[in-house]
Formats: sequence, structure tokens, C-alpha cells
Amino acid sequence: MQIKDILTEIEMFAPLAYQEHYDNCGVQVGDVLSDATGALLTLDVTEAVIEEAIDKECNLIIAHHPLIFSGLKRITGKNFVERSLVKAIRNNITIYAAHTNLDNVQAGVNRKIAEKLGLTGTKILAPSGNNLFKLYTYVPEKYAGDLLNALFAAGAGHIGMYSECSFTTSGTGSFRASETANPVIGMAGGARELVQEVKIEVLVPEHLRKQVIGALKAHHPYEEVAYELLRTENENQTIGSGMTGSYEAPMATGEFFKLVKERLHATCIRHTHICHDTISKVALCGGSGSFLLEKAIAAGADIFLTADFKYHQFFDAEGKIIVADIGHYETEQFTIEIFSEIIKKKFPNFALHLSKTNTNPLNYYF
Repeated sequence: MQIKDILTEIEMFAPLAYQEHYDNCGVQVGDVLSDATGALLTLDVTEAVIEEAIDKECNLIIAHHPLIFSGLKRITGKNFVERSLVKAIRNNITIYAAHTNLDNVQAGVNRKIAEKLGLTGTKILAPSGNNLFKLYTYVPEKYAGDLLNALFAAGAGHIGMYSECSFTTSGTGSFRASETANPVIGMAGGARELVQEVKIEVLVPEHLRKQVIGALKAHHPYEEVAYELLRTENENQTIGSGMTGSYEAPMATGEFFKLVKERLHATCIRHTHICHDTISKVALCGGSGSFLLEKAIAAGADIFLTADFKYHQFFDAEGKIIVADIGHYETEQFTIEIFSEIIKKKFPNFALHLSKTNTNPLNYYF
């Protein structure tokens, strides 16, 4: 098994197309065609993590945070990033990162936090837009069923929690085949044909465009396939930032804080004024989530759990919601469990190691 086979599974779960524009997900360094000897799963890549990979005979490190965030003009070992790269290259270790693409998928980082906290009825807090396309195509009625099945198999037709969604209308299509054509219906160089056809409409996610169009052309009976693929402004309910979830019975705010400290191993919680005595609805975002505060308030959440709030940003809660900042590392430390679940599902016997190196750069004194 090659390294690329493992990375393919991760990208099927969290496509690179859904990373934020500023991010640098994917292969950081290494040869993906090498045979995989083992994988070390980590939140961050440091020199200590690479040493751990060497000790465990792993030639693949899968991290949440990219080692390389911005361009490098030279590699001289002047900082931990450059030294880590040199050490990885010398030891033939491939480094891969799945960052904001893993944040933005429905079953990613935020779902894992929600699971740890026992939340139900989870939904993406800020669904993304402009990553869905509408595909229109036209096919003779007797071929419509088989073509739809092929489009669904390629990934078209998903709307939120529903699959195999489509809409069809009947009509009359017309065409005239040239003398060099090879028509399924009618004759080359013949008269104009009128055919009872079905117009098929399905949604296509951005990262599956080529796959779906390939399936369309492979399974459509016509020599020349008529179709339109248009970008929509629809919100994609399965892709986006943050998440909301609820408890069936309200929980005292103090009890919720205790739960957070226990389940998320939060050493301390920085929070705004306790404006709600009980917690029913929770908004959350792994990592830096201050940009979602207004969305959390609009969603009617009692508390917003995230990290990296600055002093003045806490004022923006305005007594409408409790902001609880538990730390960046604390909200994303369970990312390695997601990687493990993805890989074990496809390669149950592959050598996986969850890093024992604590990469949290912060310490707390009480």
C-alpha cells in the first residue's frame, strides 16, 4: 500500500476544495508513491513529533495544522519549521495536513467536539455558499433511470442529510445528425428528429464536478451530450464553519463548565458574564472562532465554546450569550481520533500511532 492510498481516504472525507483560501492543506513534503510503513497522527508537527515518527518507524505524519503556512525562500534551519522539514526529508518522512477542510466538513472537527459533549441535533453554524453546482442534462426517457443511477453513484444529488435527490421534467428534444455523426436515434445526414426526452436536474458538490461529468458522458447514450453546469448561491448544509447542538434537558451552567473541563481536558475556561443560568443550546467552533460570534447569537445559543478570543472581542457578547474560550489546543486535540477512524475503516490492519507528544505551546500556572 502506498502513502497516496491513505491520503486519498482522508481527502474523500475532507476534500481539499473545502479548505479556506489562506490555508495550505495537503502534502507538505515527501513522496506519496512510497510504500507506507506506518502513520503517526498528530495535531501539530514539531521536531519532537518527527523524532517520534522515526522511533516508531513511521514514514507518514498526518497532522491537523500545516507545518508550512506561507512560502519559504530558503531552508537553513533557522526555525523549527525549517529544521522539521530538513529532518523529515533526511528520514524520508511524508508530512500531510488536513486543516480547515477538516474543520469545514459536517463530520469533522466540530462534530467530534459535539460528540465529546453529548450534544444532539447538530447542525453547521455557518453553512458555506458558492460550492454547489446545478447540473441539467437531457436524455431519452428509457435511459433516464440508468443515467440517474450513474450520477448518484458519482456523488450528485445530495441535499443535506438526503441523497439521490433530483427533479425531472418531460419534453421534446430535436436534433439533426450530420453525415459524419453516429446517432443512437435516426440516421446520419437524415431529417431532423423529434425525441421524447427527460430533463434531469441534480446538485453537484464542487469537489466532484469532474467525477460527475465523467459519469454523465460515460453513461449517456448520445454521442454528443447536451448539459449545463451552473454555480449556485445555495448554502451547502454539509459544509461550513462551526456547529450547534442541544441538550434534551437544560443543564446548569456550572455543570456544563465542569463537563467541558472533564470531557475536553480544559485546564481553564476564560468566559464572559454568566448571563444564562442553564445551557440548552450550544454553539461551538474548534480553533479560532471569534468570527462566528454573531452567528452564534443569531442561532439562539446560550453559550459559544471556542478559542483565541481577544480581550476586546469578549465585549461583543453584550450579555446575549456566554463566550467560553478553552484554548486552541483543547478544542482541536481530538482531531487525531478522526484521522484514526477514517484510516481504520479502510485499512484496519495498517500501523497507526496516535502521537504521545504534547504539542500545546501554552502552559497554565494556578
